[in-house]
Parts: sequence; C-alpha cells; structure tokens
Amino acid sequence: MSTDATPLLEAARSARLHAYAPFSKFQVGAALETTEGVVITGCNVENATYGLTVCAERVALFKAISEGHRTFRRIAIVADTESPTPPCGACRQLLWEFGGDLEIILGNLTQETGRYRLKDLFPLPFDARLLLRQ
Repeated sequence: MSTDATPLLEAARSARLHAYAPFSKFQVGAALETTEGVVITGCNVENATYGLTVCAERVALFKAISEGHRTFRRIAIVADTESPTPPCGACRQLLWEFGGDLEIILGNLTQETGRYRLKDLFPLPFDARLLLRQ
C-alpha cells in the first residue's frame, strides 16, 4: 500500500513512551487505525512473571474493542531496533480474528522498517471458519 504511514508511526512512537517495561527495558508502541480513520494506541505492559505481559498490539486492540470499534485497516508497531520487530504469535492471532488481513507497518525511532500484509506473517490462521460445522 502506498498510503503515508508517518502519522500512524508517530502515534506508535508516542505510545511507546508510556510502556511499562522495567524488566526487559524493551518498550513497544502500537497505533491501530480503524476503517473510519480513528487511531487507537497501545504500549506494552510487563509483569514480573513475563507470562502476564501484554504486548502493545493487544493493548491497542483491546482498547479499540472496548471503545466500540470493530473494523480495522492497519497497525503501526514501533520499537527501538534496527531491524523490523513484527507482532508475536498471540498478537498475530488476535489481529487476524478482529482485523483480518491488516496492513502491518513496522518502524523504529526514526524510520519505517517494513510493511507486510498479516496473511504473509500468518499464512494459516485458526479462525471462526474452522469452528463452523456443516
């Protein structure tokens, strides 16, 4: 997609500043755009057990759902890394369930580092169609 992702990446960079990452020091920000153009942000929130940590992508998604949004166009994810930092498996699953084949825009503190379709990062998803009985 050739649309300008700069505002979405900037929103993700700003969200990253609110990350609670005292253990890993790995701060991540996400900005999820609805089909109406509304942007909902999220940051990662760690827990001492790590297993209860919630990623920035899921925070943004859960905030959006809790605010009544149901359809999404794209998400920007930012971390302080040289190479792209894609969503983890749990985030891919939830993004697929709620957003389908979203555009995934990855960036760091200064630039965009990659663009992908979710179907390319998550080629064989588990979703509701597998639960339907004929």
